[in-house]
Amino acid sequence: MHQLIESLRRIVGPTHVLTEGDLSAWEMDWRQRERGKALAVVRPVATNEVAEVVRTCAAAGASMVPQGGNTGLVVGSTPDGTGTQVVLSLQRMNAVRAIDAANLTVTVEAGCVLQSLQESAGKAGFLFPLSLAAEGNCTIGGNLGTNAGGTQVVRYGNTRELCLGLEVVTAQGAVWNGLSGLRKDNTGYDLRDLFIGSEGTLGVITAATMKLYPLPAARLTAWAALPSLDAAVTLLGLAHQHLGAGLTGFEVMGQFALALVARHFPQQRIPLFTDAPYCVLLENSDHESEAHARAQFERLLETALDSGCVSDAVVAESLAQARQLWHVRESIPMAQAEEGLNIKHDISIPVSRIPEFVRVTDGLLAREIPGVRLVNFGHLGDGNLHYNVQAPEGGDARVFLREQEARVNTLVFDSVQAFGGSISAEHGVGSLKVHELEQRKSAVALALMRSIKQALDPQNLMNPGRVLRGE
Repeated sequence: MHQLIESLRRIVGPTHVLTEGDLSAWEMDWRQRERGKALAVVRPVATNEVAEVVRTCAAAGASMVPQGGNTGLVVGSTPDGTGTQVVLSLQRMNAVRAIDAANLTVTVEAGCVLQSLQESAGKAGFLFPLSLAAEGNCTIGGNLGTNAGGTQVVRYGNTRELCLGLEVVTAQGAVWNGLSGLRKDNTGYDLRDLFIGSEGTLGVITAATMKLYPLPAARLTAWAALPSLDAAVTLLGLAHQHLGAGLTGFEVMGQFALALVARHFPQQRIPLFTDAPYCVLLENSDHESEAHARAQFERLLETALDSGCVSDAVVAESLAQARQLWHVRESIPMAQAEEGLNIKHDISIPVSRIPEFVRVTDGLLAREIPGVRLVNFGHLGDGNLHYNVQAPEGGDARVFLREQEARVNTLVFDSVQAFGGSISAEHGVGSLKVHELEQRKSAVALALMRSIKQALDPQNLMNPGRVLRGE
């Protein structure tokens, strides 16, 4: 492998091939559950360098792990423990190449941090709507690789819906330039959608053309207390009726999830949650005026209060107050981490069936694992729940995970399947859910996926063992 490393140094420069020192930023997953060992971390700065690196690794039979911000939650972007894999870090490829104002598009390199893209779009007078908790660290390439979701999906869709074109280095080191930015192109198979969500197992996304939107004239946030999840679904229907396309956020948070934030971040002010089983955070983006947006919100909340699906509500009076409310929602995962190790589930269920799913699954877990604590929150507007499981209070969380994680996952995923849902809504499959995918995806679907993998990566060198088990 010494010859391979020397070849890689010639391609990207010796300072950008890392083999020694602390490589934990590239070798350890975001949740610090697993740490691998890389043969080298290679940091190219241009697409032609990526292509040459891939060709060189392929010739040597060395597998590659494409990596962006390494913020994934399913152990899909870190090397295994063999010390033979090359981590292909795209972080130096972080440029916004061009903004096409008339076409409402931006072309950006894969290593661009999401927050940087949001800010670049804003400075140009546009909105790039993808928004998630890790936006200060995650990259567009990773967002595309996992088809990331976030808090704006109810209006704008997942990352897939925001992408018009890709530039990809194939497993053989060829470059496919599909950055046209066309909204209509019916010339053959949709290669773009094939690579989005493939988690680096089919090729390396190096750049993308993404949709932009006009900046709203006003963006208002409301917080509502609700007696049940059924009420939350009713409120969602009312929000669609009253706000239409202006509804850009609809987040649900269980009382225990908010109690963890109150416990571990007491400086945060959390309204209305102590007497409400659930709270909902709503966002209304209006293209007319703040007065119009506020009047819409007031009519919606009056209707909701009169119908009984909301017990109380507040509308943020300033941008600072709105940010405080969103910060509460974004602090739930951090509060969970402070509380101790936990079992995360990123699931989707048809919105209409979510209340029944939660009732049934809550009861099942309570019976099977006494004392278990459920941290339920997420993007109700698009049917995506983060249905997480915390160890019983006072117990050893590490022992709980070791002894109960497999059992908890089986119970939850069986219930998800029974309700017609998916075991991964926005986090991907990575290596953590490979076994579950094989158990729960149809034989026809798995055969098609394996055929695609074999056709595009016959040597099985692109992020092997992720999404599909290596053959």
